[in-house]
Amino acid sequence: MKSYAVPFEKYVNLADARLGTRAISVTDDWFADVNRLFQPTPAVWKEGVFDDNGKWMDGWESRRKRFEGFDQAVIRLGVPGSIKGVDIDTSFFTGNFPPSASLEACFLAEGDPDDNTVWTEILPAVELQGNSHHYHEIAFDKPVSHLRFNIYPDGGVARLRVHGIPYRDWSSVGDNEQLDLASALNGGRALACSDEHFGRMSNILNPGRGINMGDGWETARRRTPGNDWVIVALGTPGEIERIVVDTLHFKGNYPDSCSIQAAYVKGGTDSQIETQSLFWRELLPSQKLEMHAEHEFSEQIAKLGPITHVRLNIFPDGGVSRLRLFGKAVK
Repeated sequence: MKSYAVPFEKYVNLADARLGTRAISVTDDWFADVNRLFQPTPAVWKEGVFDDNGKWMDGWESRRKRFEGFDQAVIRLGVPGSIKGVDIDTSFFTGNFPPSASLEACFLAEGDPDDNTVWTEILPAVELQGNSHHYHEIAFDKPVSHLRFNIYPDGGVARLRVHGIPYRDWSSVGDNEQLDLASALNGGRALACSDEHFGRMSNILNPGRGINMGDGWETARRRTPGNDWVIVALGTPGEIERIVVDTLHFKGNYPDSCSIQAAYVKGGTDSQIETQSLFWRELLPSQKLEMHAEHEFSEQIAKLGPITHVRLNIFPDGGVSRLRLFGKAVK
């Protein structure tokens, strides 16, 4: 089972490039492209690798500042959301990391910030160390669409992780519009699982198909009786009409079969919901799976009415690339 450095790390990384996050402006990224901040993989060190501007670094790095001021990047999150915490990662930046950094936020339903945008400071300036993770819990329940990342006065940061709960305005969705209610882009999140030794549970809700086995959820080989499972909260209550279980890239390690349970949950913490899930009703009875394939189910789905959570059971263990739960939102 993977261990989380801090509790909020299990939430969706809203600043993941796979969700569409990118910098829309930056004061300076002479040494290293600012958009490397959002790569989902850990930063790497390439010994002896240089480009035209200097040593190649896996992150954002600005030039040494020779005048007043500081560097900053304005970031459009791939999916808006309420932020639970951040990780400012300076991995491999030793003599060139910023002494401190801060974060500001805003929410825009449309477009990008301009000179009239009002920013709210969500993380006051905090001290940074070289080659380190800096975890900071953030209590800011309002949705955020953009961030302004300030580093004082200059330097390099490897990754910026922004963990939170995705937000979507469901009032704008048509009554008969069928959407993937589990997608991270629509507010879905994985909240608990039995094991995630090789791949994080939240990967199964990412947009698009997986790029490799690491871009999925994979458990360790089970050596005891039972099966593995993951619990997903939908972005909004809905009735499920079509399910896709994708085992792309999983060939010698895909699950033999799967089933799905579901419930309409009113309140409760993640741990309480996890305990209750064993007794949820069956949404999809056991289905045989194949390697490296999309499996689509519709006629097999039980008519349970509106639900808020599902539990995907895999037998006995293995890897799943994506889970799609298409249906109509219930307002």
